[in-house]
Amino acid sequence: MTFDLSDKSSTTETELWLPYPVSDRDQTISEVKIIGDYAASAVYTDTAYSTPMLYARWDKGATSRKLTFSFKADRKEVIRRDFPLKEAVWDPADYAQYLSATKSAPIDGEVWIQAAKITAGKRTVLEKAKAIYDWTCENTYRDPKTKGCGVGDACAMLKNPGGKCADIHSLFVALARAAGVPAREVFGIRMGKKAREEITTWQHCWAEFYLPGYGWVPVDAADVRKAMLTENLKLEDAKTAEYRAYFWGGIDPYRVKLSVGRDLTLNPPQPGGPLNYFMYPFARTGGKVLDWLDPASFKYSITYTEK
Repeated sequence: MTFDLSDKSSTTETELWLPYPVSDRDQTISEVKIIGDYAASAVYTDTAYSTPMLYARWDKGATSRKLTFSFKADRKEVIRRDFPLKEAVWDPADYAQYLSATKSAPIDGEVWIQAAKITAGKRTVLEKAKAIYDWTCENTYRDPKTKGCGVGDACAMLKNPGGKCADIHSLFVALARAAGVPAREVFGIRMGKKAREEITTWQHCWAEFYLPGYGWVPVDAADVRKAMLTENLKLEDAKTAEYRAYFWGGIDPYRVKLSVGRDLTLNPPQPGGPLNYFMYPFARTGGKVLDWLDPASFKYSITYTEK
């Protein structure tokens, strides 16, 4: 990831926050390198989700403001479908963070009504999650006109169910939480499949629900709808059924997890209130927040190189 903020106003200090990927059971992050002419930098986490982030600062008047952030990522395909036959005893209070509303994803009103309809007659967490996943696959669609990955407004998606990955999975998460299923969005970026590729705009969001006694289970209804659009598939097509089966508890290895959490306060705190989600670079200079959905004017690029 390369950044050059040298042409921006230098009347105030310049600050840059980047999602900072870390190793977990599904990915190994190594050989992290941070190079730049910043005055200070550090790796912090937010207080609500412990999401790691790289922070860099350039002093007022700096004429050059450049940073390169690189790392190696080994990512596994994730298949989690060996579910227990009986649901374990669990206490929802232990997962309150993933059962609560966010600014763009309430769990009352129309969301609660729709969740109740979808999960009518379903008793277990697994049954409810599967019903919501199926409904999301069947009742949303990918809108290629959506800017970036979408804003993730669950109520707007109920009214007009077209969007991209953040929109579709925010709706899934809101419905799941309204039905009493712990769930969260996962924010990341896709890896390339060629020796070298420009992936600046390849950010991607998927979702996970928590199955008591088992753990977090990935789902990606957005990739089902993306495949349907790009391959001109219908819901009743056999290929669609294959995608739906695969992305229920399975995700491909061509992605890196960057962060989780909604309504984030970065560290140090960013201007302008909580951040909707943290998947793109966030920067301010000259007293203004830069448009992270416009890499050309922001002047950043992300490149994938195969090992």
